[in-house]
Amino acid sequence: MIRRRTATTILLAAPLIATTVQPTAQARQEHRPRPGSYLVSTIPGDTPEGIELTRDGTIYVTSVGTGAVYRGTVRDPKLRPFLPAGSDGRTTATGIHVDHWGRVLVAGAATSNLYMYDACGQLLAIRPAAEGSFLNDFAFTTDAVYVTDSAHNQLWRASLTEDGIGRLRPWLTRDKIQPTPYFLNGIVTDGRALLVGEQGQDVTYRVDLRTKAVTTLAVSGANGILSGDGYLLEGHHLYAVHNAGGGKYVARLALLDRDWTKAKVVADSMPAATNSTPTTIARDGERLLWVNSQLDAAPGTPPYTVSVVPGLR
Repeated sequence: MIRRRTATTILLAAPLIATTVQPTAQARQEHRPRPGSYLVSTIPGDTPEGIELTRDGTIYVTSVGTGAVYRGTVRDPKLRPFLPAGSDGRTTATGIHVDHWGRVLVAGAATSNLYMYDACGQLLAIRPAAEGSFLNDFAFTTDAVYVTDSAHNQLWRASLTEDGIGRLRPWLTRDKIQPTPYFLNGIVTDGRALLVGEQGQDVTYRVDLRTKAVTTLAVSGANGILSGDGYLLEGHHLYAVHNAGGGKYVARLALLDRDWTKAKVVADSMPAATNSTPTTIARDGERLLWVNSQLDAAPGTPPYTVSVVPGLR
C-alpha cells in the first residue's frame, strides 16, 4: 500500500512539475505585460479613427483615411489588416463595434453606408443611408442599432436580430433636435435613452428611446462643457474624448445622475501629445485606450497608433 501511494503521488506530481517548468503558449500569452502603445499602420494616409475592444481582448481599429480595418489583441503591440482598404466600397470608416452575436459593424463615414461582417471578415450586409450622409458612430440596444449622421445631423435606426440587420431609416431628424446640432458624433445607450455628443456646440443630448424627447445634460464642472468624439459608458460613468480647445485633447470623466438629466465632470486625463488628436476610447481592464488619429495634422505621419490614456482610469 505504501509503494502504491508513493507511485501514485509521483505520477500526480509529475504533470504539475512539467506545467510549472513548461507553461503553455496560452499561459505565456496571458502573463505577457500589455504594451503601452499599439502600432496600427505605417501606410501614409491610413489615418485611424474608431476603436472597439471586446471582452476577449481583441482590438479593432478603423481608418478614416482609407476604409481599412485592423485587428489585434491587447497583448500584441502590432495590429494586422482585417478588412482591406476600399473593399466592398468601404473607402473610409469611422465607428466600429461588435454586436451581441459577434458580428462586426463599421460606420462607413462619407460612403453613407453601414457595413456588417462576420468574425472572419465575410461581408454580411451593407445598409445605405441617404446620399451625402456621414455615418460617424453607433450604439446598440437589444433590438436595434442607432447611428449618428454628422452631415445631416440626424439619427438613423435599423432593426437588429440574430438573423441580421434591417434597413436604415431616419429615426430623429435635425429639426426635432434643440439646440440645433451642427456635428453629431459620439453615441451610447443604456436601453432607455441615448446620449449623443454634439461637437459644434459642446453639448450632450439625452434622447428618450420611447418618446424621442430631446433634452441636453445639465453639466456641472469643466465650465459646463461635456461633448465627445468618442464616448464610453460604464454604468453611470461617462467617458468622453473631448477637444478642450487650442488643439488640446483630453479624456473626460463625468458622473451621471439616475435619470441621465445631469452630469458632473469629476476628472480629466492629461492632455494628449501635440497633433496626436485622439478620437475614440475603449476599456482594457484597469486602463483606457484611445486612438491617435492625427486629424489635427491630417493625414498625419506614420506610424499611426493606439495608446494608453494618460492620467485617467
